Amino acid sequence: MAESQHPRLMLQNFLSFQECKELEFIHKSCCTVGYRPDVFSTTLSHLIATNSSHLFIPFVPIRERLKEKVEEFFGCEYELFVEFTGLISWCRGASIGWHSDDNRPYLKQRDFSAVCYLNNCGDDFNGGIFHFQDGEQQTIIPSRGDVLIYTADSRNVHSVDEISDGERLTLALWFSRDSSHDEDAKLLSLLSERLSHSSNPKHNSWLPLPASSNMYWFFPAHASDDQLGFDICWARLHILGFDVLYSRDNGCYSDISELLIEPLHLARGNELFEMEFVNMLHALQVVQYYCWKASELETTTKLESESSRVIPLSESQQQRISSLKSLFSKDDHLAEMVFSRGACGESMRQDFDWKKFVAAVSMWEDYVRMSYEGIVKSLPYWRKQQSIFNVALDEK
Repeated sequence: MAESQHPRLMLQNFLSFQECKELEFIHKSCCTVGYRPDVFSTTLSHLIATNSSHLFIPFVPIRERLKEKVEEFFGCEYELFVEFTGLISWCRGASIGWHSDDNRPYLKQRDFSAVCYLNNCGDDFNGGIFHFQDGEQQTIIPSRGDVLIYTADSRNVHSVDEISDGERLTLALWFSRDSSHDEDAKLLSLLSERLSHSSNPKHNSWLPLPASSNMYWFFPAHASDDQLGFDICWARLHILGFDVLYSRDNGCYSDISELLIEPLHLARGNELFEMEFVNMLHALQVVQYYCWKASELETTTKLESESSRVIPLSESQQQRISSLKSLFSKDDHLAEMVFSRGACGESMRQDFDWKKFVAAVSMWEDYVRMSYEGIVKSLPYWRKQQSIFNVALDEK
């Protein structure tokens, strides 16, 4: 039990490398502009709203393990509820001054906080170092897999240095003793409603559906004009070397809100991938999956023939791609400054292979279909217990 004046716990390598990379994949393929400037977030309720509830699956065992560890350390077994679970990344310019998590009236119910670091300071971003105002181990340098747990009160006043480069990625969980703030009840209600309308995975119920366009539009913290900035879904594809092409002429679209839900093709350099994606989020999830799994992908003789699905871009198609960029980005330099850093982007530019990409499309479909089936099978047990927990489905 924690009895210090500044009760806190640092757990090194609590999350595995693969757990961190899977959560990174989910965030970079699903996130929206966050709750404050220069921040991006992926909440569990947002995953449900965008028809990606199956991506809950990796969170469930991590939430359980963290909750048990918090209850054990602070001596409050079976007392806590998860108030919030979300992936949060900070880009250049983001920081937090000295504060405690309960210094805002609407957060008085919060008892404990847990921050799981999913990438490395120095390798993936610069800045973003965590500081406690008092007590032992006052400075925390983010390292992939480490978890920091602390009381969300004035005993653990803290700050975070400004990000100077790259994207600092964390999984944040907040805990409360107040059952009225249990996020599971809200999530189960949303899940039940969503899955009741799409209960058959054979009918592609696991395909994502983008949110409103303003949730993806990013502009600098010092600006307040949507004529500046860029769409973050397009930007994440762009910095990995992809362009988007729609079947209909660009003049048919008045703004990007229509484009986000339209079928599209991906292009790279002077080549077009003939497969049609159902929308921007579908394309982004597949690309980010490829980015996650590229080192594991293998090509086969069968895939050699499937690579014929890549054809040369015509001059008119190249012109349409070029004109689309002005809709998705008012500042290409800003998009590259915010998202360009990272080993994946560098390897994609140097070692991209269409045959491996074809394999990634198939693997992504298997991954999301299995995850969807896991959600559908788990939901009855969750609803019965009114709690989201790791169901041993193979034993049922």
